[in-house]
Order: sequence, then structure tokens, then C-alpha cells
Amino acid sequence: MSETPAKLRRDLGLAHIFCIASGAMISSGLFILPGLAYAKAGPAVILCYLMAGLLSLPGMLSIAEMATAMPKAGADCYTVIRSMGPGVGTVAGLLSWFSLSMKSAFALVGMSIFTVLLVDVDIHVIAVLCCLVFLAINILGIKEAGSTQLLLAFGLFGLMLVYIIVGLPAVSVGRLEPFTPKGTSAVFFVTGYVFISYGGLLKIASVAEEIRNPSRNIPLGMILSLLVVSIFYSLMILVTVGVLDADKLGQSMTPISDGATAFMGRPGGIALGIAAVLAFLTTANAGIMTAARSLVPLSTDRLFPETFGRVNARFGTPHNALLLTGSFVIMSLFLKLDVLIEAASIVLILTNVLSCLSVIILRESGLQNYRPRFRCPLYPWLQVAGLIGLGFVLLEMGLGGYLITALLGLAGFCAYWFYGRKRVRQESALLHLVERITARELVTGTLEDELKQVIRERDGIVEDRFDRMIERCVVLDLEEAVDLDRFLEQVSENLAKRLNLDARGLLRALRAREAESSTAVSPDLAIPHIVIDGEKTFDILLARSRNGIAFSETAPRVHGVFILVGTGDERNFHLRALSAIAQIVGRPEFIGRWMKARGEQALRDLVLLGERARG
Repeated sequence: MSETPAKLRRDLGLAHIFCIASGAMISSGLFILPGLAYAKAGPAVILCYLMAGLLSLPGMLSIAEMATAMPKAGADCYTVIRSMGPGVGTVAGLLSWFSLSMKSAFALVGMSIFTVLLVDVDIHVIAVLCCLVFLAINILGIKEAGSTQLLLAFGLFGLMLVYIIVGLPAVSVGRLEPFTPKGTSAVFFVTGYVFISYGGLLKIASVAEEIRNPSRNIPLGMILSLLVVSIFYSLMILVTVGVLDADKLGQSMTPISDGATAFMGRPGGIALGIAAVLAFLTTANAGIMTAARSLVPLSTDRLFPETFGRVNARFGTPHNALLLTGSFVIMSLFLKLDVLIEAASIVLILTNVLSCLSVIILRESGLQNYRPRFRCPLYPWLQVAGLIGLGFVLLEMGLGGYLITALLGLAGFCAYWFYGRKRVRQESALLHLVERITARELVTGTLEDELKQVIRERDGIVEDRFDRMIERCVVLDLEEAVDLDRFLEQVSENLAKRLNLDARGLLRALRAREAESSTAVSPDLAIPHIVIDGEKTFDILLARSRNGIAFSETAPRVHGVFILVGTGDERNFHLRALSAIAQIVGRPEFIGRWMKARGEQALRDLVLLGERARG
């Protein structure tokens, strides 16, 4: 008998999410890049960071919506596969893994640059040792990795707050003029250049399966992280530009530490050097943690070797994916990172683009079981604005980054074409969208079934007797309008066969029930229910008529009917079933979804996933 595969553990709370995302964002983007960015854009670098934060908003909200609908490991990749298909998903997953790994490598190198100022050790030795330590922590468990992140991030924020409070009074406004000495083109280029500073936002989606209450904590954690980090970025760079001379800042590889030294002396420089080390450590830890999860959906979908999707039974972590990621990060430490970081920025921009496109496809596909707990506001205008802004910035990026990104994309496509394509046939929302537009039969319903299981896992739904009954009940999906007598005849014929009853006797009982009082509970719904002779018998029949069933000559035609038939000894369950149905159909969106449902299984799913009390 085979063992049940180990599963990832839900050990991360809101504080962990905030610290993972924030700590992942605050690293080289703040402690190294401002000097390089200032050399390219001048004081407008402050605006560049704000614009990069705004450009990350549509992608962040889009991925938050999809991750609450599908809180799975590597959700940023998982959702693209379900939205745009396995080919695009494979490329997106491998690109995401590359960019997150490269951000970790860059963070470790940056940390080594600061550490070597205090300890005379080769920077590569320091970087490799730190990588191995974080790899070990991440293998031991997500809770341990998250707690480490929590400790590092709060120490970092404390030192940054001191820098802002002490530094703002020392700012010289004259150093902010002229604000855009390199022109607007440079501003857009630098906006794309520093976009990697916000890459940590999307990392939360990678650990979605390990987050407690993901429906609340994912969007809230992302929004809080972006808000807080954007404010800290803007204020810290304002202070730095306002206290350092242009020549010094434009050549500085340690701009924040140099700024602290300018108004707090050497102790301030050391303190912010320590803050930089903490920032790089949080980014490296979060990068290794989340990059490994990008491989999990590819492996579980058999688009990548399945060994990288396995979860360690003892620690509850994807140990093989972590080992591969750690090895890649260590190798990257010995490469020239400048062009690779530019490529990582391009990949992050493309990841945001795919997030915006994916949420549009998922919403417009008409998938009934796509049910995010958080819905992105201002849809679809926010996504369209994000696509335009991201596309504009993407055009301003360097040729070297384009070439590396193209090569990585080609490698991902080859991985799919020569490996994954032979092993999997994944239905996507894009096919559903094409089917909706062309009215052709292109899908089999496997994606709806998968999303149904995801919702059950997400909401902790434990199947009960009512669920089992709905799964196997008769469903009548009628296109034509029908009168009540003819409808009850169809119901009697179907139920009589299943319950081994006399169809005419069942029909008389149903007619008598309607003669006593109409079972139409609203203009759209009716719930006929009768008690029959015998024992241990109960059944439910669902019916939909798009053009309506005439339950009476004066009332509107009914479009949804739930028929309950049971013996007297099933009275208690009869009442529980009525209560369950009442809770499900009482939702204001129910009848709209009922009318849009595509076929019998979709009607069943609508009832099975309806919100109701269980137990």
C-alpha cells in the first residue's frame, strides 16, 4: 500500500506574509541601486521609485485575486498554467524561478560588499556560507524560515525609521534641482531599472499554499507591504539625495550608508550598514523560499521532473526544489550580475504583465468555479492601465536584458516542447474563453473539476451526506418552456426508476403537494418536497428550465427547482437538506450563476460549492 504524499503545511500568518514581501523588496533596490539610478536620472530617481511602485499595483492586485481563488504552491505560475495553458505556464514558471533566484544571488553579493567592510573575508565565501545557512533553514520548515524573516525584517524597519527621522531635517532642497537633468526618457528607463525593487510583492503567491486564511491574509499582506515599503523607499531616497553631493551619490555603491555617515557620522554609517546586511539577508531568505515553490506546480503538473515537486515528509518542505534553487544561487554568485539583474527586472515586468492578462482571461472565460475571495477593484481598467504602463517601461530597457530574457524564454519553451508537452494535457481558461466566443465545443470540464477541488481545500469543506447526494442526483436541464403537469411527469419518471417506486403514485403525490400550496419560494425558484411510504429512502432532483416552468397561471415562470422525496424515518435529514438548499439559493448571486451554468455538472457544482453551514 503506497504512502500518502506529504503536504505543505499552513504555518504562515499575516505578520510572516508582510515580512516576507517587505523583506524581499528591501535590499539592493534600496541599499545599492539608488546611487546607480541617480547617475542615470538625477534627483528624479525619487519619482522613479514611486512610479515603479504604482506600476506594480495592477500586477499585485491581479495575483492577489488569483491566489485567493487558487491558493497553491507557486500560485503565480499555477494560475498562469490554468489561465493561459501549460506552454506559457512553463515559460512563466521557469522565468519566475530565475528572477527570484537571481534576486537572492544579487542580495547575497550586496550583503557581502557591506560585510567585507567589517570583516576581511572574501565576499564569495561570505555569500556561499549565508546561502547554505538559509537553504538549511528553509529545508527544516516554512515556519522556521518565516520566523527568521520576521526577526530580520523588524530589525531592518527599526534602523530605517531612525534614518528617516534623523535625516529629514538635514535635507537640502537645493540638491533636488534640477529635478530631471537627464530628461523624461531617462526617468522611464530608470523606472524599469528599479522595478526589481518591488519584486518581493509577487513572492507571496509562491507560498500561498502555506498561508493560514489565504483569502484574507494574501491581499492584506500584499497591500500593507506595498504601502509601507513605498513610503519608506520614497522618504529614504529623498533623505539620501538631499544630504549627499551629486558627484558622490552618482558613484556610490553604498548610498544609504554614505547618507547616514553624512548626518550621523561613522556610527550612523555602521548602523545603516547593518541595516543593509539585514535587508540582503531577508531578500536572500525570501528568494530561496519562494523561488523553490515556483518549481512545485511545474513538477506536480508533470511539466518539469516530478522529483522537484516532492514534499519532505518530516519537514513539510519541497526539499529537492530547494536544493536545486540553492545550487543555482551559489553558481550565480560567481557570474557578472549587472546584465543578469537587468534581465531579472525584465522578467519581473513580464510576470506582472502575465498576471494582468491572466486575471482578464479567467474572468472573461466564464469559468463557474473561478471564485476568488478577493476581487481586484476597477477591473478591467486597472489591468489595462498596468499593461500600457508596463509595456512602455519595457520598451526602455537595455538590449542585454532583452537577449538574456529571450534566451531564458526559449529555454522554457524547449523544456515544455521536449518534456512537458508529451506528459500533460492541461485545460486552460483561454480555451474556455475561445469556446465562449466561437460557440464551439473545445473543453471537457477538467479545469472546472480541478477548481472545485481547490475551493474545497481552500475553504476546508468536508463532504457530508448532502454533498454525496447532490454528486449523484438526477439533473434535468430543460431548454424549452414547460407547464407544471408535464414537468412533474418527467420528475416522476426519473425518480421512480431510481427509487423503485410507482411513477403514477409519485406523480399523484407531487400534484397533491402543489394543489395544497405552491412550492415556489420566489419568482425564480421552487422546492417541492414530499414524504412517501417506506423506510430508509431519500433522493433529490435538480431541474433548470431556461425558458421557465409555469407553477401557476399568475406567478412568473420558475427557472430552478429542487425536488426532495423521502420516507418518514428520514425526516431529520429532510429538514437538514431543506435548510442547506435555503442557505444556498438565498445568496443574491445564486440565480444569475444558475442561469449561466454550462450543463448538468455545472449545476451540481453550483450547489456543492454554495455557502452553507455544515455539520
